[in-house]
Amino acid sequence: MTDSHASETVFETLSGAEATDSRTEARNGLRHIASLSMTKIADGLINPKLVLSWLLTALGAPAYLVGALVPIREAGALLPQVFLAGWVARMRHRKWAWVIGSAGQGIAAALIVLAALTLTGAAAGWAIAGLLALLAVSRAMASVSYKEVLGKTVRKTRRGGVTGFAASAASIGVLAFAVLLISGLAQSQGVVIGAIGLAALLWLAAAMLFSTLEELASDPDRQGGGVDWAILRDNPQLRRFILVRGLLVSTALAPPYLVLLGGGEGGQLGQLGALVLASAAASLVSSWIWGRMADRSSRRVLMLSGAVGAVAMLAALALDLAGLAGAVWAMPAVLFVLMIAYHGVRQGRSTYLVDMAPEDRRAAWSAVANTVIGSILLAVGALGGAAALLGPEVGLLLFAGLAALAPVAALGLDEVER
Repeated sequence: MTDSHASETVFETLSGAEATDSRTEARNGLRHIASLSMTKIADGLINPKLVLSWLLTALGAPAYLVGALVPIREAGALLPQVFLAGWVARMRHRKWAWVIGSAGQGIAAALIVLAALTLTGAAAGWAIAGLLALLAVSRAMASVSYKEVLGKTVRKTRRGGVTGFAASAASIGVLAFAVLLISGLAQSQGVVIGAIGLAALLWLAAAMLFSTLEELASDPDRQGGGVDWAILRDNPQLRRFILVRGLLVSTALAPPYLVLLGGGEGGQLGQLGALVLASAAASLVSSWIWGRMADRSSRRVLMLSGAVGAVAMLAALALDLAGLAGAVWAMPAVLFVLMIAYHGVRQGRSTYLVDMAPEDRRAAWSAVANTVIGSILLAVGALGGAAALLGPEVGLLLFAGLAALAPVAALGLDEVER
């Protein structure tokens, strides 16, 4: 079997495609899988909820800087996209925006390592928070271009399989790291800094590989990129999709409340290590399946993941009422189910937007949607934080209600895969 036929066979197996009539698509699909796997492992190694929070604490940074890490990361990765979309639309080969974004994340991670080795206290906190902002903007650059490149290089009905398999493959590496954190074998500052250094190398390697993608030239939009807020006015399906996705941000914001509900025994690193372990295990067993389901109906994936997320959060509240929230098995089990829902949301929303948006407007649609979602995420996060002042149970109840509303709102979405 020749290398080209072998790549076609591997791609068909991993993506679930019945037959691939393009060797170029097969090569591109495998490059997508490898590049995404590396960046997703890097995400797990530098997770602000786990690694950076623990590192800033170990360096003696103020608590308010530790608390700002997740909002910086999440909002910074979404809000700039509306400004970056015009630049992407003017490019003939949009893969270079992703390459620059991945390389930027690698450079930012490397500088975080340098800051951790040379600074302490508030100086270290401010430096790492600022570098995380740079990393988040670089991620926004990669995100706003990726759906455009994926749509150009991999055909419909196999895109979810490509991204889903990459997420599952990457979760193996993150699982190993999480086990080390929980076991206590990696509870040292040097090991954590080394993990961030490895993340930097993975992002840089992914950028190099993605640069070899065989992408046909696009017609540049010389008018500035087509980010027009009229997109929202003229496309009720996009508005409905943003509503559904906005309700589903609750699955991303809820995990820390589960840790609080469990009583926080075992130390901060152990708690967050359990969160990463649950997320990685859930990704391993579900992302590829969610991706294949999304290729058939991403609308149904959004509905099902919202329902599963709501059930998981209500189960946590029921365990708390029964006095079992502190049991060693309780919150990890709930976290696992919730993370399955979260990864379903990720696969469903990505596939739905790529398949719904016009071929030459994917970057603009993605930028507008992500900018609105970034604002919603900040608002819902603040609302959840305010509710949690009355106890983590109140915050979880709010998030469960939002997740339960998502399947109802999704009833009005079209089946874009048909």
